[in-house]
Amino acid sequence: MSKADAAQTDSFATLLTKIEDGVAVCGVVGLGYVGLPLGVEMARRGFRVLGYDVSQRVVDSLNDGRSHVGDVSDAMLAEAREKGGFEATTDPARLAECDVISICVPTPLGKTRDPDVSYIVAATKSVADVLRAGQLIILESTTYPGTTRELLLPAFEQKGLEVGRDFFLCFSPERVDPGNERWQIHNTPKVIGGITRRCVEAGVAVYSRVMEQVVPVSSPEAAELAKLLENTFRAVNIALVNEMAQASDRLGVDVFEVIEAAATKPFGFMKFTPGPGIGGHCIPLDPHYLAWKMKTLNYRTRLIDLAGEINSEMPRFVVEKVRDALNDRGRALKGSRVLLIGVAYKKDIDDVRESPALDIIKLLEEKGATVLYHDPYVPEIREDGHTWTSVPFTAETLAGADCVVITTDHSNIRYEELVDLPIPVLDTRNAMKGMDALNVIGLSGGGARAVAEPQTVPA
Repeated sequence: MSKADAAQTDSFATLLTKIEDGVAVCGVVGLGYVGLPLGVEMARRGFRVLGYDVSQRVVDSLNDGRSHVGDVSDAMLAEAREKGGFEATTDPARLAECDVISICVPTPLGKTRDPDVSYIVAATKSVADVLRAGQLIILESTTYPGTTRELLLPAFEQKGLEVGRDFFLCFSPERVDPGNERWQIHNTPKVIGGITRRCVEAGVAVYSRVMEQVVPVSSPEAAELAKLLENTFRAVNIALVNEMAQASDRLGVDVFEVIEAAATKPFGFMKFTPGPGIGGHCIPLDPHYLAWKMKTLNYRTRLIDLAGEINSEMPRFVVEKVRDALNDRGRALKGSRVLLIGVAYKKDIDDVRESPALDIIKLLEEKGATVLYHDPYVPEIREDGHTWTSVPFTAETLAGADCVVITTDHSNIRYEELVDLPIPVLDTRNAMKGMDALNVIGLSGGGARAVAEPQTVPA
């Protein structure tokens, strides 16, 4: 065996042995909605975990046993610290201690809807500065196909190490769904693709000790594209039902009733529901990574572009519904007090990233309305130099409003108190389905109403 072959075997075998024996040190770069749940789960499975973040406030809070992420309770963090010795740091030099490093940093879009990979570049530099033989690096940040091979690999190879021999490089897309109690880190299948066969073998080895199912694919590009397909699929189908809502409104039909009826078909239909727009860090952004990449290859993703256009129109459609509802009662939108119920991008979480409620607030204020909001999960919003504070859900608050708009259907809202208010209630989420409320206006086709139970004709 040559010295090169021996070195390759030694690095790979040593890494696998550390992983199998549970003594590998796992590093996580970025301790937000993605990185913290991953790091905590790794520690709960017995790995020693070192989390790195640039925020001293986040690091201090975690080291004091306080979680800042809704899906990670203080009790879960305490268990991770006890079982795996979870520790957070702001010192990137300490990444040299890690055998496995998962990069979980944000990937926003720029003002021109181009991918902003500056966080990935910064994280890559931090890892490259301490890169040594026997390390496995896994990029988890959602990005365009080719990022792992085109950005990370050259930066690491500049250290004089060879991928697949000295170090190992993979892409494994995060699949975090904030607030989902059923599907979490440990039981959501984990897709992973490596630069070489040994890269993916190393990635499967470590993640199979943390997750119930690991799904290897042939390359990082396949794993990168799989993540974009998942969320593009959702974005396109949401756009379809959002357009159906606007068509149903013009036809005077309740779109939610139509969807429920269509969903009784046991094959060939998957239920999606419309709303005031789309939010979160994935669905509004991920399709644009793919669209941008394809533009560089002289291909236009027409369906993706159209879906984004339809979804981005929904906040304006909601504002028009508010204006019409007030006009029908002899009031102008300008000067009216509009109360929004819920500003998080989806129910039962505190995340307002890309929330359509923020666009609705801005559009209403541009037209001269006074906007208040109530959200039990979001006490305050700071956006573009403005600050809004949640108001209490009380009879006094409701009495002072000229219109109520349900923009997020949180489970702990007392919707029955909106019934029979002498003001219009625009229910964009079908939260008041089945309530006998003449003042409630649906996203399309007028008032909310109960859907009849399916009937079976006797034989």
